Order: sequence, then structure tokens, then C-alpha cells
Amino acid sequence: MSKNDDFIEVLGARVHNLKNIDVRIPREKLVVITGLSGSGKSSLAFDTIYAEGQRRYIETFSAYARQFLGSLERPDVDKIDGLSPVIAIEQKTTSKSPRSTVGTITEIYDFLRLFYARASDAYSYNTGQKMISYSDEQIKQLILEDFADKKVSILAPVVRSRKGHYRELFEQIAKQGFLKVRVDGEVRDIVKGMKVDRYKNHDIEIVIDRLKVPSLSKDSEKESDGDKRVSETIHTAMYHGDDVLMVLDNDINEARFFSRSLMCPTSGISYPNPEPNNFSFNSPKGMCPNCKGLGKLYEVNLNKLVPNPKLSIKQGALAAHGPQKNNWIFKQLELIAERFKFKLTDSFESIPKDAKEVIFFGGNEKFDIESKALGITRSYKIDFEGVATFIQNTFDANESTSLKRWAKEYMEKIPCPECNGTRLRKESLYFKVNGKNIAELAHMDISELAAWFKNLEKDLSETQRKIASEIIKEVRSRLDFLIDVGLTYLALDRSSKSLSGGEAQRIRLATQIGSQLVGVLYILDEPSIGLHQRDNERLIKSLKQLKDIGNSVIVVEHDKDMIESADYVIDIGPAAGKHGGEIVSEGTPKEIEKHNTLTADYLNGRRKIEIPEKRREGNGKTLTLKGATGNNLKNISVKFPLGKMIGVTGVSGSGKSTLINETLYPILNAHFFNGVKKPMPYKKILGLENLDKVIEINQSPIGRTPRSNPATYTGVFSEIRNLFAKTSEAMIRGYKPGRFSFNVAGGRCETCKGAGLRVIEMNFLPDVYVECETCQGKRFNRETLEIRFKGKSIYDVLAMTINEANGFFENIPKIHRKIKTIKDVGLGYITLGQQSTTLSGGEAQRIKLATELSKRDTGNTFYILDEPTTGLHFEDIRVLMIVLNELVDKGNTVLIIEHNLDVIKTVDYIIDIGPEGGKNGGKIMALGTPEEIAENKKSYTARFLKKELN
Repeated sequence: MSKNDDFIEVLGARVHNLKNIDVRIPREKLVVITGLSGSGKSSLAFDTIYAEGQRRYIETFSAYARQFLGSLERPDVDKIDGLSPVIAIEQKTTSKSPRSTVGTITEIYDFLRLFYARASDAYSYNTGQKMISYSDEQIKQLILEDFADKKVSILAPVVRSRKGHYRELFEQIAKQGFLKVRVDGEVRDIVKGMKVDRYKNHDIEIVIDRLKVPSLSKDSEKESDGDKRVSETIHTAMYHGDDVLMVLDNDINEARFFSRSLMCPTSGISYPNPEPNNFSFNSPKGMCPNCKGLGKLYEVNLNKLVPNPKLSIKQGALAAHGPQKNNWIFKQLELIAERFKFKLTDSFESIPKDAKEVIFFGGNEKFDIESKALGITRSYKIDFEGVATFIQNTFDANESTSLKRWAKEYMEKIPCPECNGTRLRKESLYFKVNGKNIAELAHMDISELAAWFKNLEKDLSETQRKIASEIIKEVRSRLDFLIDVGLTYLALDRSSKSLSGGEAQRIRLATQIGSQLVGVLYILDEPSIGLHQRDNERLIKSLKQLKDIGNSVIVVEHDKDMIESADYVIDIGPAAGKHGGEIVSEGTPKEIEKHNTLTADYLNGRRKIEIPEKRREGNGKTLTLKGATGNNLKNISVKFPLGKMIGVTGVSGSGKSTLINETLYPILNAHFFNGVKKPMPYKKILGLENLDKVIEINQSPIGRTPRSNPATYTGVFSEIRNLFAKTSEAMIRGYKPGRFSFNVAGGRCETCKGAGLRVIEMNFLPDVYVECETCQGKRFNRETLEIRFKGKSIYDVLAMTINEANGFFENIPKIHRKIKTIKDVGLGYITLGQQSTTLSGGEAQRIKLATELSKRDTGNTFYILDEPTTGLHFEDIRVLMIVLNELVDKGNTVLIIEHNLDVIKTVDYIIDIGPEGGKNGGKIMALGTPEEIAENKKSYTARFLKKELN
């Protein structure tokens, strides 16, 4: 390699806030790009290097192909040299489709499908016997050997256990030249107009030929004649019998089945020959026909339908219909009451069982009632669909979301009764390897599955070993990579919807390591998110492994361990936003520490996040959750002391999110705000009266459209528009707040529809964005911009930074409160109108945080934050902790799910869950202050916390 080939050279990068920087990144090394949140790390790694790599790849296609792909814009950079093919593994969470699972993302399930299609044994679901299949030549040999010198009939089965009169079928058979059929075991001649009883199940076979099977004589000439006849008969029977034929011994009237496909020797049921898509729950050939491969169904829950059986129907026992009204449904219910001799005022539990059946599932009958007074008989007709049936049909057949939501209130999600949640059709589950079907493998933990594959060879037959050796090798290596990135607790059938951002990213990392590419540039966005310190070492080892096989790895990261393990570090700064975008230092971790930068100060200990002098006592009240058993939680009970900052810790997959996001938050949300999300199972909760609201701040991204910006997201823009509408000039002209919105017609510039830019479509070249010539990029029309507040137009306000706006709106409390919160979380440098698409992950997370924090706290608010340090530099974490501490000082409770030791060491109370992830997690390992936890011998968190506190 020449000297120049050892580097990726970026010259004159100006994307977003980068200040025309030049940088040389060593190839085939682990390079970490670090710096404050919003300093330009992602702009360099993703928006410059990755974007250029993508663009070069698409340039290799023909002009014809590019018109379908749409071309990518060239990043604003003078030149990039030495760039290899680029793969980015970002924080974007995986597909939200219920059909996507860990197995399908990692492609391990695809290998398993191939394995089962080629190397499994099929068993009959009727008798449990092993299925057999023959070639035509084998069938001929078997007939010649087993039926030598016997009179036989060769039959082609056309109908098996089905109802119908089959008149047309008999006519068709006769037209094809056949004279006899065997119906339900009896051979009959076909006559004109022949039919059978249409309400009974029938077995019908065509008699293809009746012959005496030649004996295997020495005389070869004779043998070939009879032989030939048998061959032709087999061929014809297979054609008409759909690859199955029967040989009937005429003397003893016994039949034997032979099939080209897999077939049960006793009952004659046959399976199609297995293909990989027979094991796919996303293909009609493999999916369970009942739940369409989803594994779960919604079914009406009668307890939700009649929550209080002590009430009468008149009082509203049927929750879906409420108290008695004068409508058709209640008229029908009155008829049912007449028919089954009860009254609508009787309590629901006392109604006869038959009547309940009709009320729930419907009925259709006529009945007569004699009227004693009039001496006549009246006829009535019940034609009732049934309350449960109606709800089920509304859910199944309706497009409307609101109706579906109404029906869902009375339904619950249950595993599909036909496939028991395995998602596959019955036949696919009877193909087994070493006694296990594919669904059983998909249900094992990754660690369990790896152990099963480790000892597999000795249980396979010679042929199976030959066929499957390559597949087994692939599966093993991919499972090992998943174990290396700390995902031992996942199962292949786990839905990808339920994965956290960090898990999803590490799965994609494992998939990439599994593909063993060489000479590629990998760019990762904070892979350590959601990863416990214990698993961090494994992750770093995986990245080094990628590098060692000949790839370059660039990681955008704030984690101390990762920075110290890198071969080369690039620190971008000095501050964030427009005050950043320069390279403040670069070199090996040891060299970096000597420089005078923020990052260096935190690495070498000149600055650090201080441990509080004393831990808060709290207000003495608690919130107690008892008997939580969701996912992997082992029936745990937890006390949350109020008025403190609480940290919930534990290795990935130990059950932190299940306990807090899936159990505690939905309970509180339903209690205070009538939330509809159903909490995971728990026994009871005590102490709700000590709180008066709950606020959750999770990791989902904020609106990522160019029309969304910090002002619209935090809701401060509505207040600013109201303010402009109240100025005297606006009132004279009759302008309403809508006039100052760039999203609706009226005040916006109509040429660019309020975008400030016009898109010029270029065929075969990337679209060009030019400033709108009508409004010069100001988004509003001339009349709107004439309205001014303190000399500034609405456009000028959107162009202000948060710091400027903070002073400008000082005397308007409604606006000032929201803007000050954004400033307090360290985002003073962004502008109010900055497009959300240009915000970094850490910035978006904090905008969201600021929005929630600017809501008025009551002093009894319970805040739940899920890894708020995502995308934050040490300095940003320090600023964030100041804001959170202020909240707790006012009497509120802040609960943080976190792995970052800088946060864990500053909280007042820790709840540590463990010991491992997945099935081996879900227990409370330790409770108490950080100092108490550090002395715990069992907890993994304690080990790392002890180092940090000392």
C-alpha cells in the first residue's frame, strides 16, 4: 500500500455546521469520533463520508436504473479520497411490522428454513409415523415384488372424505374413457346420471387398470410386456391421483397407498415435498391459515363484556351497549327474555345458560307464545347476531380505526389456538430434526440454541450431515456473533417491534460481522446505547474483530471505554451548533488526553461529574408495585421512594423496561390520564394518592419532517403566533394566528408552500433545492412579514437562536418558560426554526426532554426517563443532571433507566435488576443508595459502580 492508501482523506467538508474541515482518517483501524452533542460528529461521519459512499455506489448503476432509485445529493465537500464501500449501522429502530422477528433480521431463520427443507424427517400428524415417498421406478419394483401373480386394481384417488353428489365428476371421468370407479370401498360401473348422497363424506377413486401382476420370471421378453403395462398404469394413475395411487388386492379387498410426495403409510395423508417457504410464516405456503402467520389473534373476552354480572341487562350489564334504551338490540333482547323465560331486570348471573349463549353468540328461531288474556297465539322471530359475534365481526371486517379501537376494548390478544402461537401451519410443525421442529428452535434463547447446535452432528444421519454441514456452520457462527454483542437472552421468534434501539443496532452489527465482508468501511452510531458496562467489553471485542479481518470501523461515541480502546480518536468541537464544526484534537487516546479540550478534561479527570455530598431523604412516602410478572419478571414487588432521584439498573434484557415502561407507566398513565395501553400483569399498586401526574420521556424520535422544528415541537410557536396576532397592526388587518403559520394557506408564500425552498427536479441528477425567488427563503408572504413585534417579523423570530430568543421574550412568561427550558438542557445554540431533520439524535432527545420539563410540575409529579443520556457528551450529561436535580429539589420524583455510571453515581436510590438477561433475569438484585449497592457481591452493576465511587 502506498502512503496515501492508508488513509481516508476528507478535504473541505462543509455539511451542516462543519467549518470547511480537512481530516485524514486511518484505514483498517478502530476510529472514534467524539465531541459535544451537536458539534458535528454525525455530520462528518454520516452526512459526509457515508452519504458520499452511498452516492458513489448509486452512480455505478445505469442511467435507466438510477431514474427509479432517485439520485442522492452530493454532500458539500471538496474531495474524499481512499473511500471503501460504506455500510452504516444507525440508531434507526428496526421495522415495526409484526412479521419481522429477530430470526428474520439476522437471517438465521432463513438458514433454519433451508435446513428443515433439506435435512428434516417428516412425521404424520395423524399417526405420528415417519412419512415415506417413492419414485415411479421404486413403486413399480414394490408392486412387482409384493403383488407377484396376484389380481390387483390400480386406483387413482380423486376425492377424500368430502361431501357432494359429484355428478359432474362422474361424467368427466367417463369422458376420459374410464369405465369403473370405486366409491366408499365398492367398485361400480359408471352409468349416465350417476351421483351419490351429497350430505355424506365420500372417498372416490378411478379404477385405472385391472391386471394380473406378472411374476418375476426368468423369461425377459414376457417380463418386459407386463412390466411396460405396469409402468404406463402407474404413470396414468399418478397423473389423475395427484401424485398418489392405490393398489387394491382384489382377493382380500385391501388397499395400499404409494406416493411421489411424502405420505403416511397407514392413513395415506400426504405432505407436499418441503421447500424453504413451507417453513416461512410470511408465505401462504407456510403460514398458519387461521392467524395468517401472526401467531396472535384478538378474541372477545366475555369478562370484559360483562364486567359486573350482578347487574341486570336493564342496568347495563352488557358493557358494550350500556343501560336499556329504546332500540332494535334491546327489542331483540326482550324477545330472548320471553323465549327463555327471564326478565331484563334479573341479574345477569341468574339468566339461564342457553339464553346467555344466544345473547353472546346469536340465534335464529321462531317461537309461539299464547296470550291468555286475548286467547290467541302470537309468533315471534329471534334473528340476533349475538353481542360477542358483532364485536368480533366489527373488528375483523372494519377499516375504521376508531371502530376497531372500540371493539378492542372488549377483546384480548390470545395465542392463535390452531398453531399455539408458532405462526406455522400444522404440516410444517411435523418436520423434525433430532426430535425438534423449527418453531421449538425459534423459541429457544440464543444461548440455548447455540448449545443445541453444538452437539447436533452426532445425532444426524450420514446423509443429513452431508447436506447440512454448510448450513450448520453458518448458523453457529451467526449465533456466536449475537452472543458476542451481548444478546444471549433474545429468542429468534421475538418480534422486532419489542426491541430497544441499542438491541436493534447490535443485531444489525452481528448480522454484518456474520457476513464476513472485507475491505468495507463500517460507520456506527453509538452502539453502546442500552448496553451494560459488563457487555461493553464484548462489544469492543466484536468491533476489533471487524477491524482485524480487514475493515475500517468508524464509531460515533461518547463512551469512555470505547474512546480509550480506539486506535485513533477525532474530537470535534469546541462547542455545539454554529460554535462547533472544527477538529479540536486528533490522535491516539493517549495523545488526546494531553490536549486542552473538554473531552480530554473528562478523560484525564481534570473535570468530572461530581458525586453529591449527601443523598436526599425523600418525602417519606412510597409507591409500591406488587407481584409484577410481565415477560421475564419473577413475581417481584418494588417500593419506589418518592421525592428522590431513582436509578433503575441491570444488564440488558434483565427486565428494566418491562418493569417500568410496560408495567409501572401504563398503570400510572391509566390512573391519571385514562391511558389505553394495557399494563403487563401485576397484583396491585399502592400509594397512587401520593402523586398527581406522570410524565414519560422515551427514546422514540421527534417528528422528522422538514416542516417540524423546535418551535413547533415544543408548542412555543403557537404562543408566538398568538402574540403576533395580538399586535395592533395585525388586529387592524384582521389577521388570526393561522396567518403566521407556514403550513396553511393564507400567510405563507404560496410559490414554495411555506418551505422557503423550491425543488427543481433534474432527470438522472439529484434534485436541486434553490431558495424560493418570491420570498427569498423567508417562507411567508410580504403582508405577513410587515407585522412586527419589537421590530422583528415572524421570520426574524424563527431565525433567532434559543439564547437570543430567551432575552427577547423575557417579559412574556408563557413563551419564556418553554424557551428557557430548551436553554437549560444545553441547546442555546440551535435556532427556533431549525428543521428537525438537521438535529442530531442527542439534540432531538433533549428537545423532547425540554418539552416535557416545561410542563408545569406540581411538586408531586413522577418523571420516567428512559436512557436520557443517549447521544450526550460528558459535559451535556452534567448540564442535564443540573436540570433533573432542580426538579427533584422541588419535591418531584425522577426515575431514570440508565447504564451510564455518571448518572447512576449521582442518584439517591438504586433498584438493580438481574442477575442476567432473558430467562435468567427478572429478579431484584439490590436496593439502596449507590454506596450500599457498591458493597453488594452478587450485582454486576455494583462491581463497576464501586470503581466509579472510589
